[in-house]
Amino acid sequence: MKNNNLVQKHAICFLILIVSVFCAPHQGQSETQRVLSFYNTHTHERLTVNYKEGDSYIPEAMDKIAIILRDHRTGDVNPIDPELKDFLYDLLTEVGNHSEVHIISGYRSPATNKKLRQNSKGVASKSQHMQGKALDFRLPGTDTAVLRDTARAMKRGGVGYYRKLDFVQIDTGRVRNW
Repeated sequence: MKNNNLVQKHAICFLILIVSVFCAPHQGQSETQRVLSFYNTHTHERLTVNYKEGDSYIPEAMDKIAIILRDHRTGDVNPIDPELKDFLYDLLTEVGNHSEVHIISGYRSPATNKKLRQNSKGVASKSQHMQGKALDFRLPGTDTAVLRDTARAMKRGGVGYYRKLDFVQIDTGRVRNW
């Protein structure tokens, strides 16, 4: 009887050891840490930042993201919707690629949006970009059609696909596709 109890105790200890080794977060990374990496294709700036711990957004990180996603034409900075960052993070998780997000367009000032509308039929007069709620990007290593399909399946907002220019847009507006 004593041997059975000893064997059971050893088995339980072994299982606890296995679970703690294989299920624990990697060294230096919290299981609730959300990290995004950006490369701005216009300014050539780079940023890797932990923007959220658990349910709490990190204000300094949010400010840094707003700067790298600023209107590169005017330099105007605007807060970026936290839900957009979460949508992006979850999309990257779904496609299994958390490498640098190549920014085409983040925040867009009303003046820039007006100028772009004069030169293109594809720019909305009430663009989500002007509210910091949209991001145009590509993700090296992941086909933009895969990004599009995965984002659409998530049903978290608008998803645009620009095949010829090789980028997608996600936004936190109503669910729609173009």
